[in-house]
Amino acid sequence: MLKLKYLITLLLSITAFSALKAQDKTNLWQGFEKVQLKFGGYDAYYVKPAHPLPGNPWVWRTSFPDWHTQMDSILLAKGFYVAFINVDNQYGGPEAMKFYDVFYTYLTKQQAFAPKVALEAVSRGGLYAYAWAKRNPDKVTCIYAETPVCDIKSWPGGKLKGAGDANAWNELKRVYHFTEEQAIAYNDNPIDNLEGLASFRVPVLHTIGLDDKLAPPAENSDVLAKRYIALGGPISIHPVTQGPMELQGHHFKVDRPAYYADFIFNNSYPVQKILPYSDYVKVAGGLNNFYYAATVKKKATVSFLGGSITFNPGWRDKVCKYLKETYPETDFHFIAAGIPSLGSLPHAFRVQRDILDSGKTDLLFVEAAVNDRGTDSTTQVRALEGIVRHAKLTNPMMDVIFMAFVDPQKMDNYAKGKVSPELLNHQMVATHYNLPYVNLALEVNDKIKNKELTWADDFKDIHPWYHGQEIYFESIKALLQASILAEYKQPFKAALPKPIDKANYNNGSYYNIANAKLDKGWAINPNWNPKDGLSTRPGFVDVPMLISTEPGSELTLPFKGTAVGVAVVAGPDAGIISYSVDNGAYKELDLLTEFYSWIHLGVYHLLGDNLSNGNHILKIKIRDKKNNSSKGNACRIVNFFVNNK
Repeated sequence: MLKLKYLITLLLSITAFSALKAQDKTNLWQGFEKVQLKFGGYDAYYVKPAHPLPGNPWVWRTSFPDWHTQMDSILLAKGFYVAFINVDNQYGGPEAMKFYDVFYTYLTKQQAFAPKVALEAVSRGGLYAYAWAKRNPDKVTCIYAETPVCDIKSWPGGKLKGAGDANAWNELKRVYHFTEEQAIAYNDNPIDNLEGLASFRVPVLHTIGLDDKLAPPAENSDVLAKRYIALGGPISIHPVTQGPMELQGHHFKVDRPAYYADFIFNNSYPVQKILPYSDYVKVAGGLNNFYYAATVKKKATVSFLGGSITFNPGWRDKVCKYLKETYPETDFHFIAAGIPSLGSLPHAFRVQRDILDSGKTDLLFVEAAVNDRGTDSTTQVRALEGIVRHAKLTNPMMDVIFMAFVDPQKMDNYAKGKVSPELLNHQMVATHYNLPYVNLALEVNDKIKNKELTWADDFKDIHPWYHGQEIYFESIKALLQASILAEYKQPFKAALPKPIDKANYNNGSYYNIANAKLDKGWAINPNWNPKDGLSTRPGFVDVPMLISTEPGSELTLPFKGTAVGVAVVAGPDAGIISYSVDNGAYKELDLLTEFYSWIHLGVYHLLGDNLSNGNHILKIKIRDKKNNSSKGNACRIVNFFVNNK
């Protein structure tokens, strides 16, 4: 089992907090009761109001907790808690963020503080406040910052016009493990990557000194404000011009503490009820083998199998960053195998080439529920089950996570009191194989009903805006964290249960187009690329393609296995084919898609299923008739696929 100190360093275990709490001491702060704590050697405390407000709203000081305390005293008198953890000289780095997460979890879970917190930052505290807020925009009510540092190149770097601090700069580089060049090139300062924070519309207020030489507004607050406003984030800058300006204009007396306290109060109270991510996470068998690889072997491969929501930037990038920050000593290899428009059927037949052939995967994320819409349930279950069995037969110690994302049709079904079959099928397969599962579709539906967000303003599209990507990531992070609470064991090979459907695609793979016996009219283009300027998908362009545009063209494909199909590229000239397995009756298939006007789309068609495990023959003919909307009779095959038991 991991030691307590290691659990804390990795962020987690709520059970660890009971041991930490034994070190609590109580005294007074500004006349209010102060509870002192220690987290992994770091001092922390929280201050109790005499009469807490409902929901326990709170303020988190990120630096210099005894500097300008008037606002905190006002808020304590109103019923707010005040909290602080001293991870100074970490400059908002990943190590500090781990303990911020531990502290936050302790206060919200063990002390029932509000799930959203107001952040207060002074000077270098801006590095801490924005680092944590950008990682957790869903947990922040507002940010108040006084003369904040917003770019390490300004302070402590002194690489712009600010004075800088050479000793602090060297210390920062040690903390971040940066070379000089890496520190200057760092692109996650408070001024950077504000999209998520802006999508949650977190209100920000900075007080500045116009002649501040240590954190000049022109290279700190002004830059942040301009970028934040451009992203739709609400921010105001208040210059303080009264009273003495000390320490090169960096220190001044706060002119309106009651006004700034009201800013925090009005944005933090009443406390909004937030549905916890844990409600939509099933830990099931956990992730023991992955965590063993990450923490003991210190080498892990994480793979992502999905459609466009996995392919696009967003939650996947955040998961990778989170894992690298949580396990800084681990050598991670990430395999991004998201391809737009593909669901469980294509995944089952491409998992070998796109993931398993690249080495031993320790953790596999599977996303298919959105693109499975329209695929019959039998095929869905056979495909999903096939992915799991194929992966675990290849590597019995691979951990697999199922994720079900949302789309408008799933929302419509929830509104009618129904559950989309894709969600039921994902849950059934995950439950049967004791896999961790995240029901993001239900979560988004419930959070909209709870008025935490709206589809039109916050989610916007089936490919979610920054707001939706943050929710996806936070839910997955909640699953990763919850899995750590289980006791660690040596890696073990879990026995596969009997299959749900014996006809599942547990050995699906691509079958080269060169295996086909061709009649006249067919030819292989070694590097196909459309000439009409329409869009294409990665993996379905600049690759070999078996093509015929002539009616009457025929091919024969000998194969061995229990299922067979074709992966085609269908554009505006897609035709109609007829096909037969083992000289059976010919069936007709129109290859034209509803998206024909703008894209050559990769589509997978299952042509033979639940066959005897032996040798078979597939025949395909180009029909002389075509869809009225099509411009031709084209059939473009990028791959055959078979399931060879």
